[in-house]
Amino acid sequence: MHASLTSSSCSTGKRIAVCADDFGLNADVDAGIMALSAQGRLTATSCLTTGPTWPTSAARLRELPIDAGLHLNFTEAFADDALHLPLPALIRACYLRRLPKSRLAEQIERQCDAFERHYGRAPDFVDGHQHVHQLPMIRDALLPILARRYAGQPLWLRRTAAPTALPAFRFKAFVIAALGSQRFAAQAETGGWRLNGHLLGVYDFSSDANGYAQLLRGWLQAANDGDLLMCHPAIAGAALTQAAKDAIAAQRPVEFGVLADPRIDTWCSAAGVRLVRLSEMLSELH
Repeated sequence: MHASLTSSSCSTGKRIAVCADDFGLNADVDAGIMALSAQGRLTATSCLTTGPTWPTSAARLRELPIDAGLHLNFTEAFADDALHLPLPALIRACYLRRLPKSRLAEQIERQCDAFERHYGRAPDFVDGHQHVHQLPMIRDALLPILARRYAGQPLWLRRTAAPTALPAFRFKAFVIAALGSQRFAAQAETGGWRLNGHLLGVYDFSSDANGYAQLLRGWLQAANDGDLLMCHPAIAGAALTQAAKDAIAAQRPVEFGVLADPRIDTWCSAAGVRLVRLSEMLSELH
């Protein structure tokens, strides 16, 4: 039942998904994602089911015509009893295989449970906050759980490999992919899971509106059919201002403003890009 998207062309242009990460982080992130989804600027969102606003915002998310996925979290300390580490420490522990397997599995199960309980059904896809889903130990725990819980369902998983024509921040994109993309994709495809083609949207979270717009146009031009563009938008509000632990809080409204810009239609047209839900695109391959 598996299918993996590649860079093949299609008669309707390059079809890509645009996914906003971190739904459930706070009210301003949720509001920004819902507003952009209603405008047709997003086709997916990744949900932090351990986040403080997930239980109250999930119901409104169900009304939007986008894919909703589980944003697996092992780095944000939302729950005192949850296993979480700063990203560098988590990477180290995963590669040295020093994490307790039982707690890894328990946390993955709990986050799947929270997604289904509040959203009302299984996720359309699964990825990881700060791409933790692809790390050794975590991927080894995650894939069997997905196979048991969602066998036969049209779930897709995030591949983090960047396209060869990436216009900027190639080194950062390479580092992200080097932390498990190839191995994760191979294990996922062996298990029958579907994947996006490449990942776009990697940068240093420091651009102003003009800089981010330039990056966005570059990503659209570099995209291949079936790729995924990630983003992290939010409206500017009190919840965002108070998010002391959110390292990219100041950048989120910048992304929101550019993604809401009416010129995006022109930029997509110039790049030969059409925004789609990957769940629907992948279903065509079956």
